[in-house]
Amino acid sequence: MLAAAGLNVEVDPVDADESTHTGETPPAYVKRVAIAKATIGAGRHPDAAVLGGDTTVVVDGQIFGKPGDDDEARGMLERLSGRSHDVLTGVALAWRGAMHARVEKTTVWFRQLSADEIAWYVASGEPRDRAGAYAIQGLASRFVPRIDGSYANVVGLPVTAVLALLEEAGIHFGPLRA
Repeated sequence: MLAAAGLNVEVDPVDADESTHTGETPPAYVKRVAIAKATIGAGRHPDAAVLGGDTTVVVDGQIFGKPGDDDEARGMLERLSGRSHDVLTGVALAWRGAMHARVEKTTVWFRQLSADEIAWYVASGEPRDRAGAYAIQGLASRFVPRIDGSYANVVGLPVTAVLALLEEAGIHFGPLRA
């Protein structure tokens, strides 16, 4: 997504603790994990601007991460059916010893889903390895009549928020300024 926005990027996945802490709010959770990922990446690439991010789906204050199996995916989709939920992404930028971070929120509405639709979608395999058990840019696009906020955030990276972090850190892109 950043390359599509005209940025030259290198991807280097890191392993960070993505478990939730007792009493941690969803926004604090995604921000903490994004900062942890950026910190680990900055240790590997000390001369680079390093971005870390983490996305989660939130329903009634409950964090929906990636489903552990098809049954958990089915349960998540049943909870999302016919209602709105929030997608939160924490993004953090480590650059020259400083950390810049923010949380982007998008509200997504799902139409009412039948048991057959949920079964079909789960069987497609798409819900695996997806926060909230869906990919808005894929087959699940048929379930979403409305969003309020950044579509890119729901896909997994709020590009305009990233550009704003780069600006905040003093990294400028001329006409690409956020």
